[in-house]
Amino acid sequence: MKKIVSLFLLVILFGSCGEYQKALKSEDVAVKFEVASKLYDAGKYDDAIRLIEQIAPAYRGKPQAEKLFYMFSQSYYKTRQYYLAAYQFESFVSGYPKSEKVEESAYLGAKCYSMLSPVYSLDQTDTYKAIDKLQGFIDSYPNSTYLPEANKTLRELNEKIEKKVYENAKQYHTIMDYKSAMVALDNFVGDYPGTPFKEDALFYKYDSAYQLGINSIPSKMEERLNIAKTAYNSLIKFKPETKYKKIADEMMVRIETDLKNFTK
Repeated sequence: MKKIVSLFLLVILFGSCGEYQKALKSEDVAVKFEVASKLYDAGKYDDAIRLIEQIAPAYRGKPQAEKLFYMFSQSYYKTRQYYLAAYQFESFVSGYPKSEKVEESAYLGAKCYSMLSPVYSLDQTDTYKAIDKLQGFIDSYPNSTYLPEANKTLRELNEKIEKKVYENAKQYHTIMDYKSAMVALDNFVGDYPGTPFKEDALFYKYDSAYQLGINSIPSKMEERLNIAKTAYNSLIKFKPETKYKKIADEMMVRIETDLKNFTK
């Protein structure tokens, strides 16, 4: 029985391959359209794309074009060709604004850009573009069923941008350029007040001020230690039970001890 089933599947496979090859060589666009539809339904998106690419110009403006270009967009999306998929989805939305597939296409077109977004350490041009496209979708379809997913993706993309900015600011601390670190981290907190990296930024700003203070020449030490003390207070005010509390408190003991030298 298993051999019969296997043989049957092989017959179908070779039959479909033969049909595809014939369609590729055919001059009949209707034949290509029919076979492309079958391949699309069967999940053979690469083959469907090849046929659709051949007939797309001939179908523009025709009644069947809406289905064809929807399949074209989806086939690129399913094969992870996100630049091409984004372009086709956007063209579909523009060309068929009354289609029942327009909301889905608008969402997937925006989502394609999020799929192109790289890790935070790389150039974030595609991430910014994805944020813009997703926000545009949210504004255009405020009641969409895709809204929860779109908002979730948007938050993740924004956090990626914030992480890049935070890591760039923190880099000054890593290379022990504490003055620049304080400025960069302060700017980061000011620009992204709701960021999930705020606690970390406040600590490293504090630590930068601390390092600058305890290693200063006597004429600048008191002022810089008081700046560090203010940075400590900002961290504790923001999060009284911060994960950095133990080390932050230990640093504060050193600050208070050193400040006593200026009250004598």
